[in-house]
Amino acid sequence: QRAVGQHGAQFVSLLVAISALTSANATIFTGARTNYAFGRDFGLFSFLGRWQAPGNTPTNSLLVQGAIALALVLIGTLTRRGFATMVEYTAPVFWFFFFMVGLSLIVLRIKEPDTARPFRAPFHPLLPLAFCASCLYMLQASIAYTGIGALVGVAVLLAGLPVFWLARQSQRNAIKD
Repeated sequence: QRAVGQHGAQFVSLLVAISALTSANATIFTGARTNYAFGRDFGLFSFLGRWQAPGNTPTNSLLVQGAIALALVLIGTLTRRGFATMVEYTAPVFWFFFFMVGLSLIVLRIKEPDTARPFRAPFHPLLPLAFCASCLYMLQASIAYTGIGALVGVAVLLAGLPVFWLARQSQRNAIKD
């Protein structure tokens, strides 16, 4: 308030609120589209890969994503520290996935150098390597900060691996038949 006055502080607060809402909106729709693609690609989860015409949305994917979000909120309400607990469970997984995205950028550029891409990361491989290093640092820091909470998030992630392998095997069997 000292720097920009009362009206300036209100304006900055409005900008922060708009930014948070647009980020939440983007996260919701990106997550639903990711789940939709997963359901489309893996028959075991085909219920996620349906696009509903009336709303022109992946409704099942949005509902599953909402259920997961509500489960996190429920976990948060059952613990003493609420929101902090949700962050502790999810932050290490978040940084691990970001690291994997950066790593995939490097690997795909090496394995498939001639593939047409709508966007190429500038200063490759320096920028992706710096991104990966930042993600690894944040991953390590989040694990060091959260302790046992990080293990819960990692356990949930690892519990998904057998499901993924089962879905992949189911897909391979369907292709053979």
